[in-house]
Amino acid sequence: MLASINAFLRCETPDSWVAAALDNQEILLIDHANCEKKAAATAMNLMYRYTEKPDLLKKMSQLAREELLHFEQVVEILQSRGIRYSKLSPSRYAAELRVLISTDSKSALVDTLITGAFIEARSCERFSKIAPHLDASLGKFYKSLLRSESRHFEDYLGLAQLYGDVDISSKVSLFADKEAELILSADCQFRFHSGVPA
Repeated sequence: MLASINAFLRCETPDSWVAAALDNQEILLIDHANCEKKAAATAMNLMYRYTEKPDLLKKMSQLAREELLHFEQVVEILQSRGIRYSKLSPSRYAAELRVLISTDSKSALVDTLITGAFIEARSCERFSKIAPHLDASLGKFYKSLLRSESRHFEDYLGLAQLYGDVDISSKVSLFADKEAELILSADCQFRFHSGVPA
């Protein structure tokens, strides 16, 4: 499953991010919970906005349930470790990707779905990167997320291809370049999807 994700992404997570994640595991877990919650909200938002698309409704309904379950699981991990779930400022990652989303309503859907594919693919890649370095319990949990997160990436990309009237490869390439830039450039804030620690 990681082969298709690594082929989709333009770059690997830098080792410096992995080192920062190990030094900031509380922030990692809190922001991970936030990411799961936002992912569920994004899926629900798409369901409300595109009620006439049954394929989207089915996939997003499944995705929202899974993301909410993951959110619940991360919150339980936080509680078991005595970590208070608190507010964190969002990373630049998703906001910078969304800058590329078209204002045209039809193109906006495809662009939003491509953005979702990159977020899910990067999440999956980061689970695989960090899992071997964590304690046994947390490492096992992150490995367990790989299968569903890789499916989410495929669902988003499949829907983008379904609703794109033309070949979407040039759009995917545009988002891929921006995503790699965000991952490989210096970032003063550590988050689950942050760039190279400044």
